[in-house]
Amino acid sequence: MNSIFSLQNLRKSHGERLLLNVEALEMLRGSTYLLLGENGVGKTTLLKIMAGLEAADNGNFQFDGQSVNNASERAALAPRLIYVHQHSYLFYTSVAENIGYGLKLRGIAKNERDQLVAAEMAWAGISHLRDVPPNQLSGGEKQRVAMARARVLKPELLLLDEPTANLDDAAREQVVELIAHMRDANNCVVIATHDKELSEMQDAVKLKLEDGRVQ
Repeated sequence: MNSIFSLQNLRKSHGERLLLNVEALEMLRGSTYLLLGENGVGKTTLLKIMAGLEAADNGNFQFDGQSVNNASERAALAPRLIYVHQHSYLFYTSVAENIGYGLKLRGIAKNERDQLVAAEMAWAGISHLRDVPPNQLSGGEKQRVAMARARVLKPELLLLDEPTANLDDAAREQVVELIAHMRDANNCVVIATHDKELSEMQDAVKLKLEDGRVQ
């Protein structure tokens, strides 16, 4: 059994509107999922509920075979489960310190931390930005920092919310290329997007969110 995350009977309302009405959904290790749909259909809300950043009105959730029905239980799964916001907050320090922040919290020794950070910066093509404050980065560079910061923690479930939104063509291509190499046999990547290029990603399972249901 290679299920990493599943949910049943998810309901979420905004006011009188039933935004999400998902009977069942399962995510498998070694898989990439594209959550497609128009703006406003609830893609971000679904990812935030999965990550425990927003509560559902109703629903049963499992992570790696364990019940995590409370939002606080899902939030406590980090860094095994990581949500990357469309506009990720970066600390006003440096690129390297942002990427190494989670490793430092986990008590990883500085020498090992520096090696891991250097490897992720090389992967993301941002080694030359090591000591640059995030406020001096372009939108595409910030997104690559956010992805490297998440990837260095080796999450088992990675949720990317509109990772190419508001990027120019060159930056989009760079981010799309990185996303294509974020999945491995032990993890699962879920991408909420309405980007045409991303929606055509090979070997990805396409899930369409419409009228509150996943098709």
